[in-house]
Amino acid sequence: MESIVGFAPIILMFVAMWFILIRPAKKRQQETQNMQSSLQRGDKVITIGGLHGVIDAIEDTAVTLVIADNVRVKFDRQAIGRVVNDQV
Repeated sequence: MESIVGFAPIILMFVAMWFILIRPAKKRQQETQNMQSSLQRGDKVITIGGLHGVIDAIEDTAVTLVIADNVRVKFDRQAIGRVVNDQV
């Protein structure tokens, strides 16, 4: 019985770490993955490097962005940081 009581603080710290760090990180990762899999042509996006553009074409693992007139760049799908369609 005393050994269980001795491990209680360690178990409590693990549970706290789970709810404070691990669970929210997994949730953010899942949301990012869902966003990247639901990209569509015409979406305004910002890459993780800060480049703003509009999706012109989508492939399995890459997207082509239009960043200026007649300027197209190709990025990995994972490089898309967020979609900004509904922002002014």
